[in-house]
Amino acid sequence: QVPLVESGGGLVQAGGSLRLSCRFSGSIYSIKSMGWYRQAPGEQRELVASVSTRGRTNYTDSVKGRFTISRDIGKSTVHLQMNSLNPEDTAVYYCNADPPLNRYWGQGTQVTVSS
Repeated sequence: QVPLVESGGGLVQAGGSLRLSCRFSGSIYSIKSMGWYRQAPGEQRELVASVSTRGRTNYTDSVKGRFTISRDIGKSTVHLQMNSLNPEDTAVYYCNADPPLNRYWGQGTQVTVSS
């Protein structure tokens, strides 16, 4: 069973919105903090946002005020609501624990923002 499955990416115009979802299996249910990461072509993978089991959130500066991360423990999902998207947000987005665990990297979901 794949522990993490990301979905919700796509092509959107600048200023638009997308909502990413990450469904995780019960094997990682107890992880205290879950995060969304992204990797743009030629760039390092970076942590975009994280949320703890207590609902505490953290964001990288470039997405503050535009992205919202949430965690639905009952449904074993983590969402990333992305508003006011710009071309610099174009990347493959992944979910994983924070800090990440190598065995949980999945395929990710592509987000492309056109200008």
